[in-house]
Amino acid sequence: MTQLTQLIVQGISTGAIYGLVALGLVLSYKATEVLNFAQGDIVMLSAFLGWGFIVGAGLPFWPSLVIVVAITAALSFLLEAKIMRRIVGRPQFAGVMLTIGIGFMIRGAVSMFFGPESRSYTTPWTGQSIQLTGGVVAELNLVIIGTAMGVTALLYVFLRRTALGVAVHATSQNQLAAYLCGVRVKRLNSIVWAISGAIAALCGLLLAPITLVDLGLWFVMLKALAALVLGGFGSAPGAVIGGLLIGLLEQFAGVYLSDGVKDVTPYLVLIAVLMLYPRGILGESHGRRV
Repeated sequence: MTQLTQLIVQGISTGAIYGLVALGLVLSYKATEVLNFAQGDIVMLSAFLGWGFIVGAGLPFWPSLVIVVAITAALSFLLEAKIMRRIVGRPQFAGVMLTIGIGFMIRGAVSMFFGPESRSYTTPWTGQSIQLTGGVVAELNLVIIGTAMGVTALLYVFLRRTALGVAVHATSQNQLAAYLCGVRVKRLNSIVWAISGAIAALCGLLLAPITLVDLGLWFVMLKALAALVLGGFGSAPGAVIGGLLIGLLEQFAGVYLSDGVKDVTPYLVLIAVLMLYPRGILGESHGRRV
């Protein structure tokens, strides 16, 4: 029972990170119809920036978090405004290749500036644990779960209860119609990318203390993609649900299945969903008459 509790909490906390990264992908995709493959590299960049401010500059965790979130949000805003906007009207394949290229550039810049070595930093919850239903659970895992719930709730209120959120919905449905109704579509797309970048920063800062600050953190993008497909491509609630399921499956596979299965579990799920149920859990079916 103790091991089961620990596995469930660890799986939910890891899956919450996958779900948040997938949620950022959904937001940027709805705004510009481009799947941002550089999202994982922004997660990795935020982890290195967090280490630079906390360890290198000696700043406390909370000021460092605010600074890193602001930097990554500004970077994502500029990426959309100065680079992605130039390929508007081009095939979606062009946007995918461009974001992959941007990701490689971010990875190379981080490697040159910080170096390829793995490192770590402390948080207010490092080394802290509590008793939960007979098991010992790290406080950082609970903080990650709480953060994911808070971000999801804030995004729901933002998209459903604010004028800017309604404009995001309108733009995702029809950009031309939204523009004719007075929505500043270009500026709105940049703002949505900035929000996506801020979410990526939170993911990087909370994930790095568990997995170390490493260039390999960008791989979280691939697991988030599996969560996105499992939950239903383009569905924000589905992205969160898919992330939680991927995290749980990954944890249980690491304990009860053979060595190495844990690392490939998200990709096996991705392939299975694409073959058996491509629309995902909450995805919408689309048909085209030929």
